Amino acid sequence: MKSQITIKDIAKALNISASTVSRALQDHPDISKNTKEAVNKYAKEHHYKPNAIALSLKMKRTNIIGVIMPEMVHHFFSSVLAGIEDTCNMRGYSVIVCQTAENYDKEVKCVNTLQSARVSGILASLSKGTSDYSHYKELVDDGTPLVFFDRICPELKTDRVVTDDYTGAYKAVQHLINTGSKRIVFLCAPTTLEISKNRISGYMDALRAHNITPDENFIIECDTRERAIEMVPGIIDDLQPDAFFAINDKTASGVLYAVKRKGLNVPTDIQVCGFGDGTVAAVSDPSLTTVEQNGYAMGVEACKMLLNRIEDGNDMKEVSHSVIRTNLIKRESTR
Repeated sequence: MKSQITIKDIAKALNISASTVSRALQDHPDISKNTKEAVNKYAKEHHYKPNAIALSLKMKRTNIIGVIMPEMVHHFFSSVLAGIEDTCNMRGYSVIVCQTAENYDKEVKCVNTLQSARVSGILASLSKGTSDYSHYKELVDDGTPLVFFDRICPELKTDRVVTDDYTGAYKAVQHLINTGSKRIVFLCAPTTLEISKNRISGYMDALRAHNITPDENFIIECDTRERAIEMVPGIIDDLQPDAFFAINDKTASGVLYAVKRKGLNVPTDIQVCGFGDGTVAAVSDPSLTTVEQNGYAMGVEACKMLLNRIEDGNDMKEVSHSVIRTNLIKRESTR
């Protein structure tokens, strides 16, 4: 592979100093028009590219932002990333993406990696395994612009963008009740996550609003397709539910599979509702009623927040909170 030419190479070829080349490339007024033209012509012909690391050391920041998310295979997070990348492209920034795989130790390494890369700011969504936030507190203390999206850290004073999880869950459970269900199991994520707490609150308030007393036995931690397939048969035997509300669509798809394997019909015997409205929801059999989460809009909003914070100065006296609205998408898995 042919190596990239440097400022020193251009200086040697044109018999001028490296500092003159650098100033010519920056259109400095002290450099003559002829010299600027010669330098830029040679740089273009030889495909000169500025050294991003050297520039970042000089400017004390890069035009790169870091993104920390649990996983990109999840439709919601891939949609968020699309919104982030489109917004960055329009404003001249690049993106480095790190996946935590829902692991706290990997999350800490992601933060350290992005700090070492001298990113201008970080967008982050917590992993399920995170309960110690000291690595993010260090970012805040160091003055690194930080915006949380979806899975936030309420203990830190930062900008954040969240889904209206409470209202989304409330409307989903209300729909299940209005279509005849009363024994509704909620398959939730770990309650260390704010999204899980808020959706549990929406679930319970919807039950109370319809004179159904919430039963904590009906709130069960189960947030993957694999666990749903394993756990749902026993839940059906023990609790005899007439509906499942799942924390995400993948879990809901596991419910559909398990219910049908038990010889029961969806939605006649048991209704199923998910959260997210990804590809899984549309292609499931039957198609899945779910809460549309608008990941792309979240990515755009979170990225705008971060870039504005970077460009306007990281004054943390005032922080911004934004809530992305949800919609209930009714399909064949409910009556």
